Amino acid sequence: MSKWNDARQWKGLCDGTLCPICTRGHPLDLLETLPHSWLTIPAQAAMPGYVCLVSRTHAVELHDLDEKQATGFILDARRVARAVTAATGAVKLNYEIHGNTLPHLHMHIFPRHPADRFEGRPIDPRDIREPAYRPGELEAFRTAIREHLQNPSAIG
Repeated sequence: MSKWNDARQWKGLCDGTLCPICTRGHPLDLLETLPHSWLTIPAQAAMPGYVCLVSRTHAVELHDLDEKQATGFILDARRVARAVTAATGAVKLNYEIHGNTLPHLHMHIFPRHPADRFEGRPIDPRDIREPAYRPGELEAFRTAIREHLQNPSAIG
């Protein structure tokens, strides 16, 4: 059952009073704080190289942000996308904004590779049964992303 069906809970999630990101002051799995967003990299991921960019301003939809906030969020996404591409060698990135479960604006970024398990179709995280990372790979990815974010001129 969707949280949409509980009007009180959904209202609190949407206005921020029950939003776990807002009440905690930041999202889980935080890697970096960017000018308009937080970059998270969870250990539980649908595929290696997955990141989630979370708006530092509580909003449900992108259009709920004012122009400066929305531009800043998209510029942060652009910066992160370059870092993910450089760190993973992805041939394509998928960007997804949903908020069906947690209506705090966030963007999922998935790197795509030839012959990845979802080639030719959307990524379905529910279809994942095994861990995305072998021992040491997650920390190496986090380090690579930090390095690319700190030195964007090194990105080709």
